Formats: sequence, C-alpha cells, structure tokens
Amino acid sequence: MPHPTQTEIIVIGAGIIGVTTALALQAEGHRVRLLDRKGVAAETSRGNAGAFAFAELEPLATPGIMRKAPKWLLDPLGPLSLRPAYAAQILPWMWHFWRATAPSRYEAAVQAQSGLMRLSQQALERLITRVDGAPLMRREGQLQVYEGQAQFAASLPAWDLRRRHGIAFDLLESPAVIAEIQPGLNPRFTHAGFTPGWMNTVDPARWTEHLAAAFVTAGGVIEVADVRAIQPREAGVDIITATGTRTAAQVIVSAGAWSHHLARTLGDRIPLETERGYNTTFPTASFDLRTHLTFSNHGFVVSRIGEGLRVGGAVELGGLNLPPNYRRAEILVRKTAEFLPGFDPNGGTQWMGFRPSLPDSLPVIARAPGADRVIYAFGHGHLGLTQSAGTAELVAALVAGREPAVSLIPFDPRRF
Repeated sequence: MPHPTQTEIIVIGAGIIGVTTALALQAEGHRVRLLDRKGVAAETSRGNAGAFAFAELEPLATPGIMRKAPKWLLDPLGPLSLRPAYAAQILPWMWHFWRATAPSRYEAAVQAQSGLMRLSQQALERLITRVDGAPLMRREGQLQVYEGQAQFAASLPAWDLRRRHGIAFDLLESPAVIAEIQPGLNPRFTHAGFTPGWMNTVDPARWTEHLAAAFVTAGGVIEVADVRAIQPREAGVDIITATGTRTAAQVIVSAGAWSHHLARTLGDRIPLETERGYNTTFPTASFDLRTHLTFSNHGFVVSRIGEGLRVGGAVELGGLNLPPNYRRAEILVRKTAEFLPGFDPNGGTQWMGFRPSLPDSLPVIARAPGADRVIYAFGHGHLGLTQSAGTAELVAALVAGREPAVSLIPFDPRRF
C-alpha cells in the first residue's frame, strides 16, 4: 500500500460525510486517502433510516422548547430523554442549546439550514448521476401522521415554514385520503402531511459502500487506522494514529460523534454531543409500506430497508460510553405493531447509533480556526445522510479556494 505524502489529502472518517467528501475531492484531481478506525459505514452511517430529509428545516432548539424539555428529558423512554448518569457532562451543551432558542438565532439557523438543504438536494442529484446510483434510490415521498385535529393544528406552523422555503406538500384531513397513499394504518391517525419529493436510499450502508467503491475504483485509498491527534506543521499536517504517524497536505475531519476529540487536539473546544438513536431492522416486510412513515408525536419513523423494514428514532442524550438502553427500541416496535395492523414485531435486529449533534442543529463546515490546513466537516445530527453531498461540495470549494455555494458563516465553529 502506498504511503501518504505531503501532496495528499487525508479524510478522517469513512461514514457518509467522509466518503462523499473524499469522492468530491478526488473528482477535482486531488489524491485522497480515507482513514477510519473501523472501515466504511461501520458506525452511524450504517443504521440510519435511509432518508434524505430535505424538508426538515427546523432545528431542535426552537423558541419555547425549554418549557417543555424538562418533562421530556425526565421520561427515560420518551422521544427525547437524558440519561441521568450523563446529566452533569451535558450541561455546557445544554447552555448553548438554550442560547440557540432565542428567536433571532432560531431564524438564522432555519435560513442557514434551508440554504444547505437546497444545495444538498441539487448536489445529491449530481452525485447519483455521476456514480450510477439511481437503482439505490427510492422516490416514494414521506407521510407524517397525526392523531386528531389538535395534533394536526399544532403541526401547522412547521408546515407553513416549509411552504415559505419552497417545499411542496399536501395536507390530508381524513383517514380515507391518507389510505390512498398508505393503506392499512390504524384509523386513529386522522390527519397527515405528505411530502412527495422526499427520497430514501434502499439502504444507507449500501449507498455509502457504493460511493466508497467508486472512490477506490478511481484510485482512492481506504485505510483502517485509529486517529488519536492532529498536529499541524509548516508544510503539512501530521495525523497521529495508534500505529504511527501519517503526513498530508490537508486534512478533513469528518469523524462523526468523535470529531470534537480530534478538534480538541488542535485547541478547539466544540460543543458536540451525541443524539443516541435506536432502531430495529426486520429482514422481511410484514406490512405493505408504500412511503416513509413519520409518527411525529411519538418521535420515530418506519422506512423500507432492502426487502425489509426499519423502525427507529427517538433522541437520547447519553454520550459515547454509557451502555445502550434497548428498551427504547422495544417500545418503538410495540408502537409500530399497534399503529400498523398486521405488522409482525418478531425477528428484528436491534441497533444503536451516535448522531453527532451541535446545539443549534447546524454542522461545522470550516477551516479550523488555528490550523489552516485542517477543515472540519461534522456535527450534522440526524441529517448527515441528507446533507452529505452538499457538505462534500462545500469542502471541495474550501480546498480549492473557491467561493462556496452558500455562506459558511453560520457553520463556523467560532459561533460557540
């Protein structure tokens, strides 16, 4: 295997952000090497719901959410919870989260998210064409369902927000109309919003692996290496791993929920936390799912993965080291059996992943403040798959010294 050189770009992290970024840099003529401690799509990018959620513009930190948060956080099995053993450690993140709920900061985050979403949607279509990825895509829309008029009415501001940002949708106000899109739902779901332009991949792991294969075919190198630190030098960057030091001309940090540890070796303290998400994947589909289903008030989704179904969601703030609480996954499966009559809750495989989450729901996409040869591209929360192609194009623009397609000011790590 050839050794890294000072003319090579090293991308740290072979999840969907890192792989897509490596491919974008390679397309512009750079020699690129991917490093990952476990391999391609070995962690969070493997088990997500497979959705390109371009319609999801609203950050978690909305004005007024702090009045509701205590009730949610104290429910260990609710859609948003905080593990008591982690409460003290997450206090700095919660402070930044509280600041992000200010109306002016919220509006700025929505505007930034909208711009990144538009770019990412366009970039994804370019990427699909380039890598012959159409067979790995499903264009079946998304159905967001509500129980009764009160829940539906409470959702209308979010739908108005989407309308203002040019997202097409239809609001449905009877079980009969809902059944035309998705038959078989429990009739308790009386209202819904349908987003026809919503996309899914048939399998997020397969999509990431497909991109990695294209990267390797074009001459890219993927290496398993546990990166411990980054050290800038006058003519390059040293990457300290568990087995030695690599040197590169530039480094891209896209290591997901572990990225802030690497940023700290450069002196940058970025308030990255983990939204621990749980799911259960069933190898065969016992329910005829025709669109991506979102149970908004229960905090989970059901999507098609391969020939089967995946039930997942919820947010647990618990860091990287606490053991999983798979009761959360079990509750989602029990609800699915109730909401989708005929669904068989047996035979699934449970999984937990670490979504890299910043307090304002915006990623960091920028050169490291004190290390011009290092670029950060992490912190996308539950939108990593969605924003991967757009992020890759923005990183490629930074490396080339071009004006990026959207302003990167909202994604600067110094905003914290």
